[in-house]
Amino acid sequence: MFSFRCSCCGELHEGVPSFGWDYPIPYLDVPEADRITRCHLTSDICVIDGQFFFVRGCLEVPVLGQNDPLSWGVWASLSERNFAHFQELYDEPKRAHHGPFFGWLSAHIWIYPDTVNLKTKVHLRDDGIRPYVELEPTDHPLAVEQHQGITPERVAEIYEMIVHGSSAAG
Repeated sequence: MFSFRCSCCGELHEGVPSFGWDYPIPYLDVPEADRITRCHLTSDICVIDGQFFFVRGCLEVPVLGQNDPLSWGVWASLSERNFAHFQELYDEPKRAHHGPFFGWLSAHIWIYPDTVNLKTKVHLRDDGIRPYVELEPTDHPLAVEQHQGITPERVAEIYEMIVHGSSAAG
């Protein structure tokens, strides 16, 4: 099993970590008092003002030499048409052969240069597993890491930055 000793807290952490967000970035643009009427938010979808559509998925980064990836629970925007198709397929056990759907990343992963609106492909997965979010291959550091993989040392570095706010690790 993958494990690493955190240089910030000294704890031994087991398993490849995952991090995620409960809502897409535009949700925060809606005043809190208006969210109940303007937003429909569940753990898997978000619709704002009946015209902006988001799905939650997993942006997975392979960890070299490990079976499990580092997973970012992110949101991606979809067109109204693709969102409607996504919803039609939501309860289907075998749906991976549909798509992928073009989208824009709607997550601010602050340890990287701006990640909002990176181009994505949202791939459905079978058996109720959250969609896989694939970034367009570019020179953006997150896209490079997703397509090339990261070292176990980089996993520890990311963990320390996210959990402990450590910038010394990077």
